[in-house]
Amino acid sequence: MIGRITGTLIELTPPTVCIQTGGLGYEVDVPMSTLYKLPPVGQTVTLHTHLAIREDAHVLYGFSSAAERSAFRALIKVSGIGARTALAVLSGLSVEDLADAIDRQESGRLIKVPGIGKKTAERLLLELRDKLTPFAGTLRADGSTVVHSDSDVLNALQALGYSAAEARRAMATLPEGLNVSDSIRQALKALSRA
Repeated sequence: MIGRITGTLIELTPPTVCIQTGGLGYEVDVPMSTLYKLPPVGQTVTLHTHLAIREDAHVLYGFSSAAERSAFRALIKVSGIGARTALAVLSGLSVEDLADAIDRQESGRLIKVPGIGKKTAERLLLELRDKLTPFAGTLRADGSTVVHSDSDVLNALQALGYSAAEARRAMATLPEGLNVSDSIRQALKALSRA
């Protein structure tokens, strides 16, 4: 499996880019969200990749972050969702927005993505529920969003039987700068008061 590629960006023909490394030019399909973050042609670029081996081709997909690649991998596991559709979803929604739409069960946000109809959106909501929660932000009482890059607190609370939504509400009350064990302890106190 090719997990990451670093090289010189030599060609942009959306949705495909060509990256030269080690004397070879690798064609990599990317979502628009990644395309907008790429440096100019001739600059060095690093992408997280997913290699899909099909009967007729080996296709390399590239992403600007590991979270985006993980979301892509979760999307293509959903029945009826292929790589092109998964790229379209990630082109239309950020990983955080996708996770939030799934967490809130908002099919309307998914339907706005070209190629996603009502039935497909509902299938995505059903099959991806609780699978993208580490990427979702936590809303604070003032409406600001805190993105938890470390999902240990969320996973610990879910392991104790709390739903992802309950865990995120408790995490929203936590002060910044706590370590994982203190965060879990304070979140449990918040949940016991609720």
